[in-house]
Amino acid sequence: HDTVTENEIADIVGKWTGIPVSRLMEGEREKLLRLDEIIHKRVVGQDEAVRLVTEAIQRSRAGIADPNRPIGSFLFLGPTGVGKTELAKSLADCLFDDEHNLVRIDMTEYMEKFSVSRLIGAPPGYVGYDEGGQLTEAVRRKPYSVVLFDEVEKAHPDVFNILLQILDDGRITDSQGRTVDFKNTII
Repeated sequence: HDTVTENEIADIVGKWTGIPVSRLMEGEREKLLRLDEIIHKRVVGQDEAVRLVTEAIQRSRAGIADPNRPIGSFLFLGPTGVGKTELAKSLADCLFDDEHNLVRIDMTEYMEKFSVSRLIGAPPGYVGYDEGGQLTEAVRRKPYSVVLFDEVEKAHPDVFNILLQILDDGRITDSQGRTVDFKNTII
């Protein structure tokens, strides 16, 4: 066809920037109002958890929360197969247009003290300095995403200092001195 539609432009801009522009066209307000209903279609048997998470996200997006912190931070506990990861994927799909906007960090890989550098990048002069950190690079490339710290209880205590900084300040500086912003993420 000869004309380019708004949706086509939004899709292209979204692909280039990693920002879910097409969902903004639907209207964030309508999407947020239906968030509970949409997630319930994918996450079964966790009514209370879904309700609490969606209410917290709605409060944050209404401007009640600190705009410099992540949209929300949640700790899901429970045995395998109850829907913890599925809830995270559902949030990524509903809020950021694609369940692949999920940054999954397996915290069993961060049990040693030195492993903190793998999250934010190796210090100058060390091997891997140019690569950046797994967490910081992933969020820098996908600033609108759900960040899932899988099996976080197994991480080294020093890793929790990084997480606290993210939750408190909404940003972190990687090993190369670049500030990575987490204010558009859900942790």
